[in-house]
Amino acid sequence: MSLIGNLLWIVAGGGFFIFFAYLVGGLGLCLTIVGIPFGVQCIKLSVLGLTPFGAKVVAKSSASGLVAVVMNIVWILTGGITLALIHIIFGLLCALTIVGLPFARQHIKLASLSLTPFGKAVV
Repeated sequence: MSLIGNLLWIVAGGGFFIFFAYLVGGLGLCLTIVGIPFGVQCIKLSVLGLTPFGAKVVAKSSASGLVAVVMNIVWILTGGITLALIHIIFGLLCALTIVGLPFARQHIKLASLSLTPFGKAVV
């Protein structure tokens, strides 16, 4: 079921565009030394943006320290809120139809990860 959902997501849900946007942003951030941790999180978001069906976002117990909190605060202040709001808006638009409800759920999953990506893993 997740294979069919992912294929529909890529074709009809804009999954390829989400993947490409996060990937280009992540690679661009990785060009600077300071941006490497943020670039890695963007690349993690791109993988989830390409195939969100069947993936879960879980908290990493080993990365729940002060560094993750500080990095999440910097992330939120530099664009995390904007990314989360975009996914929430697209999720609400997808939820207008019954057919779009699975896509809306995936956008909400992406919104939760795009708000605070540090200290979380995609399983």
